[in-house]
Amino acid sequence: MSTKPFLQVEGLAKTYPGSAEPVFDSVNFGIERGEFVCLIGHSGCGKTTILNVLAGLEHASEGHVFMDGREVAGPSLERGVVFQGHALMPWLTVRKNIAFAVRSKWPDWTTAQVNVQVEKFVDMVGLSAAIDKKPSALSGGMKQRVGIARAFAIQPKMLLLDEPFGALDALTRGTIQDELLRICAETHQTVFMITHDVDEAVLLADKILLMSNGPQARVAEVVVNTMPRNRQRASLHHDPQYYLIRNHLVDFLVSRSKDLSHGKAPALPPEVKPGLEQTTTEPPPRSVPLQRVV
Repeated sequence: MSTKPFLQVEGLAKTYPGSAEPVFDSVNFGIERGEFVCLIGHSGCGKTTILNVLAGLEHASEGHVFMDGREVAGPSLERGVVFQGHALMPWLTVRKNIAFAVRSKWPDWTTAQVNVQVEKFVDMVGLSAAIDKKPSALSGGMKQRVGIARAFAIQPKMLLLDEPFGALDALTRGTIQDELLRICAETHQTVFMITHDVDEAVLLADKILLMSNGPQARVAEVVVNTMPRNRQRASLHHDPQYYLIRNHLVDFLVSRSKDLSHGKAPALPPEVKPGLEQTTTEPPPRSVPLQRVV
């Protein structure tokens, strides 16, 4: 029986033409099936490029990505993507935007089957009343919900989210975060999400990947979130682990990410194999449940 994770990233690097140094280098991590993983790092460390490589929308200069035992070589409906912008077709209604994706996944389905699938996921994000409206009649938060519903409607093996809530106001963002948690609990969806929001990562993620600064950025730490998975936004701050984890993330972003930038990260222990979660010999802070990798 294989012990490899559902998604495995091995030795990933990206160097753009004309650049002397890679944006990121030696990126290794794994994601288990059903896990929600967030990636955090400063601008310029290549977060979106990594997500695009996982989606098959961009090629890495070095390294490999394997999902469910197969190498990712291009775009696939097995991976649903929600971009920073809603990316809806403005001339189509909510129903038809999602139906377009559903028909791409199941071209032999009848119109009735497509409608059942569309209506199920539109209802799941709370937009049944707006199903026959065009994007111009929707708020920013509603458009993002449509994007999330479209991604879930094709039932991908993995969902990739590129800061999908970054442009939303705090109230709308909180509402959609709650809905995303509920949907993931119902579907056991595997999720990889980029965020700049530490509190969002603590709320949503089972595991948080911390990137050092670019160029030559890498995954410097993996923080395992041991708070109960049925986390609630309203009560999150009452858990004694919350501030321990949050403070560690902030401390990393403020200071340690800079110390590790530009190739200053310590080398991997010789017994460690790339592509798997690895621990270094440096122990984590005593009170914070962390697993550190290089």
